[in-house]
Amino acid sequence: MSGSAGVNGHRVADESLLNDEKSMLGNDPGGMLRATASAGAQVREAAALAAEVDLSMLADEGRPRAVVVAGIGTAGLTGSILSTVAGPRCPVPIIGHRSAGVPGWVGAADVVIAVSASGRSPEALAAAEAAARRGARLVAIGNPGSDLEAMAERARAPFIGVPRRAPARATLWGLTIPVLFAGRALGIAKLAEADIAETATRLDADAERCRPGADSFVNPAKELALGLAGSVPIVWGSSPLATVAARRFADTLAANARYPVMAGALGEAGRGRVGLLDGVFGGLAETSRDIFADPDDDADELTRLRLVVFRDGGLNPEDDADEPVAVEERRADAIQTLADRRGVRCDVLTAEGGSSLERLASLVAVPDFASLYLALAHGLDPMAVPAISEMKELSNLLPEGI
Repeated sequence: MSGSAGVNGHRVADESLLNDEKSMLGNDPGGMLRATASAGAQVREAAALAAEVDLSMLADEGRPRAVVVAGIGTAGLTGSILSTVAGPRCPVPIIGHRSAGVPGWVGAADVVIAVSASGRSPEALAAAEAAARRGARLVAIGNPGSDLEAMAERARAPFIGVPRRAPARATLWGLTIPVLFAGRALGIAKLAEADIAETATRLDADAERCRPGADSFVNPAKELALGLAGSVPIVWGSSPLATVAARRFADTLAANARYPVMAGALGEAGRGRVGLLDGVFGGLAETSRDIFADPDDDADELTRLRLVVFRDGGLNPEDDADEPVAVEERRADAIQTLADRRGVRCDVLTAEGGSSLERLASLVAVPDFASLYLALAHGLDPMAVPAISEMKELSNLLPEGI
């Protein structure tokens, strides 16, 4: 297979592609837009499925020493979401583990949550096997009828089956809600039924705003996508919750639109990475730009940074936060000022809602759609990623005869 096999699309984004709904849907044969629009339905379905599973055995031995959420990719992000919902005062460390097996210290005093959309991820399977072998409490989450379910049955551990109807990156909420139910059963995360209902409603409303038939000038996801087109995105979060959303956006931009992107917390950025604003793709690129040049002129196609700042909004009480909300807000204001002074374009998304789960959803929904629209503007099929298939083939090769 040649290195360019199966690679289609065009380098320059075409806005007209996003205003032709029929053509756009034709370029999304796998239905990624439809799957993303189902986020609210995923929340409701996953909550109903998780409620049917007896998770009482997770709490039978009392509070665990630690909780390890094992999975990779989107499944791995669920550990960060559990930690965010549990909050900074959670009495138990929540560890996201994104490689095979579990940390060496895991034992009978701990809980392992193994997560895999397909139910056959080597990382989740190895974590479930290691947890059972070491006597740790285990709960598994994944596709019904999978290897992961069989392993949970052998370990006599609860299994929450979530039917897989799309790639893992489009089933974030279907995987997240069962993890939160497990956290609630352990007594480390508060999850009210109202929080679930309001989060689903929020996701439904954002899906309606970002629907394919809405033109670019009224569709916030299309607007964000077109603003990012041709840039190197830098995505920063002002708080732990906002940083989870920032990392999610980085993942979807890379997987769906194939854009290189950097993401992280503003606190970390202020210790060094903020210097990117002065670099060859930041301030230097902007100062060399001819403001009178034709934007369609090939001579002015220098790649530039595009900053996206996720803000938590400062509604959480300061005594419940890792650092005062006022500090987070001042830092976010400062980064926007720095970008403005250097001519670096900056988009700001601010969380809305009452619960931490709904606030996270408000920061995830529009960017999820934006990553798909950016892919479609480049003529890319957001589901078909040849490099991922090739990577799996090359890394899973076995010696002949084995």
